[in-house]
Amino acid sequence: MKKIAFACVSLLICCSALSHSGGTDKNGCHHDRKNGTYHCH
Repeated sequence: MKKIAFACVSLLICCSALSHSGGTDKNGCHHDRKNGTYHCH
């Protein structure tokens, strides 16, 4: 059971590290000025 809990916590931490701040438009997308791209979440 501890291994499952550890895996879940690790996954949550990993996902939050991939997210970033930045406002989104009405479609849930935004321009990434650093990379010159437009993407949605």
